Amino acid sequence: MAAVLGLALAQTYTLRFNHVLGPNHPYHAGFQAWAERVAQRTGGDLRILVFHSSQLGIEEDIIEQLRQGIPLGQNTDGARLGNYVKELGVFNGPYFVESYEEVEKLASLPVVQGWVERLAQQYGIRVVCFNWVQGYRHFMTNKPVRRPEDLRIRTPPAPVWQESVRALGATPVALPFGEIYSALQQRAIDGAELVYANIPDMSLWEVLRYVNETKHFLLINFQVVGEVWYQRLPANYRQILREECVRAGRETSMRIQQEEARIKQLVQQRGMTIVSDVDLAAFRKAAETAYERLGLKAVRDALYQALRK
Repeated sequence: MAAVLGLALAQTYTLRFNHVLGPNHPYHAGFQAWAERVAQRTGGDLRILVFHSSQLGIEEDIIEQLRQGIPLGQNTDGARLGNYVKELGVFNGPYFVESYEEVEKLASLPVVQGWVERLAQQYGIRVVCFNWVQGYRHFMTNKPVRRPEDLRIRTPPAPVWQESVRALGATPVALPFGEIYSALQQRAIDGAELVYANIPDMSLWEVLRYVNETKHFLLINFQVVGEVWYQRLPANYRQILREECVRAGRETSMRIQQEEARIKQLVQQRGMTIVSDVDLAAFRKAAETAYERLGLKAVRDALYQALRK
């Protein structure tokens, strides 16, 4: 009877985790490592099933579903979370921070933790961790770009991305991540702003000629689940989920940093040209307009003071 009672009380929790990147992107392997370690530490009672290439749906839809208590997770960014808690949008502001070390310091600031808690309590979105960094985003185009100028650049559909790209002189075109290749192929856009790892993951050397090293965003990602589902987990499982998320995020971010030189060499071998003599001072100056338009300048400056930048 004790054995039967134990089986009755045992419960398995399953999270379906969605991301927009391809199966060869370093993040996919990182998410799988996170899933494996969580399963090991919980004896298989907490399982994460990882889905790449938006197999479960587009990012915005997944976030709305997990808010309703559906056991889903999503790799997302501060720009999208800024639609709920405005201050979090600063994480994807142009030229915000410039190193992984600064990202980890931000995660420990009480003011940032307060925003994260507000996101959970008021909007039902629980941030598990946000130390996943894809690296710098650059303008990738079919013409060299050295200064801010008018180009139709694909951006994600969130105000922070849109206003930032507009401030940098380009015309933002909101498209889902999975439509970038076809839009470039059809010349519906002049380019996209992406990280180096996106190029081999999507074979973008087939439709793009230049990587213009504008370094306008250090792409910080947040791993989120629904607060309702999260609170159903035993406390020790919530801790394991967080700890292994941070661990996998740090490892994956370091791997991306280490692989960038190899990817640069690869894209050049595939015929792309890297434009490194970009007027970064001009781009940085233009970027200030985005913070003013978005009402995030004071937020950014306060975080800088906390970081002692």
